[in-house]
Amino acid sequence: MKDPRQIVLRPIVSEKSYEMIEHGRYTFEVAKEAKKPEIASAVQEIFNVTVTDVNTMRVNGKPRRVRYNKGLTRSWKKAVVTLKEGDSIEFFEGR
Repeated sequence: MKDPRQIVLRPIVSEKSYEMIEHGRYTFEVAKEAKKPEIASAVQEIFNVTVTDVNTMRVNGKPRRVRYNKGLTRSWKKAVVTLKEGDSIEFFEGR
């Protein structure tokens, strides 16, 4: 099994993600090849919480241009993790 920190890469900090925290849902960037059960067990192991649901989505890169060069921003995978009622992740509470 992979190290949990190689599965859950970083938290997503945005207005929308902070609104979802009030409902017990936390958003993370995860490894592209990670599956839902792997994500759930990694979050449980890292933050010592109980995960009830995991929703994932792929975020495709957006087209960008610098002078004459065209390219794309990187593509990545996002996971929205729902925790058991009463559980919370302290990392997000210092907003």
